Amino acid sequence: MDTIIPKVTAKRLPLYYRYLEKLASAGIPRVSSKELSRSLNIDPATIRRDLSYLGALGRKGYGYDVEYLIQFLKQFLKQDEVTHCILIGVGNLGTALLQYDFLKNNAMLIAAFDIDPKKKGKTINSIPIYSLRSLEKFMAEEEPLVAILTVPVQAAQDITDRLVNAGIKGILNFTPTTLQVPDEVKIHYIDLSVELQSLIYFLKKSEPVGLNEDDR
Repeated sequence: MDTIIPKVTAKRLPLYYRYLEKLASAGIPRVSSKELSRSLNIDPATIRRDLSYLGALGRKGYGYDVEYLIQFLKQFLKQDEVTHCILIGVGNLGTALLQYDFLKNNAMLIAAFDIDPKKKGKTINSIPIYSLRSLEKFMAEEEPLVAILTVPVQAAQDITDRLVNAGIKGILNFTPTTLQVPDEVKIHYIDLSVELQSLIYFLKKSEPVGLNEDDR
C-alpha cells in the first residue's frame, strides 16, 4: 500500500492500533472518534482526519468497526512482517531497552553491541551481546534493517557512519545530537531531555499534553 500520509499521522497510527487491540480484547465491537479522543487525549477531528487518509473507514452515526479497523491498520503498518533490529550501546538505557518486548510492535532485537569487553558473550533477555568490532561482519551476515543507538554523544556519528556503510536502513537515535545520514536512510530522534522539558512546560501551562490539530 503506497498511501502517502503526514509524518505526525504516521506516528499516531500505531497508537490507534494498540488501543483498538485493547478494545477488541474487551469485546467492544465499535468505537467513535469521540471515545477514542477521551482515551487517547487526541482531538476527535485529528483522529478522523488521520484515519481519512487511509480511506472511508468509519460511518457517520456508527463510528468505526473495531475488528475491521484493526485488520486494516495491521496490514497498513505491516504488523505481520517482523523487522530485525540491533542495539548499539549496552549502558543503562540500552540495557533497559533490551528488556522490552519489541515483538509486540513487529520488531525483533537480534543482537546488541558494546565496546566493553566484559559485556561480550553475555545475554540480556536472551539477546546476545557482541563486541562493537564485529559490527560489520554481523551486518553482512544477518542484514538487520534498523539500529537503535544508545551510545555517548561523541561516538554517535562515527558509529552511524559505520552502520550506514554496512547497509542499515533506519536508525532510532536516543543520543542528543543530530546525525548526518544519506537521504535513503531514515532516522527518528528520541531526546528524553527534550520530551521531559516539553512535559514540564505543558504541566506549568495547564494545557493538555496530547497531540491536536496544531501539531499537524
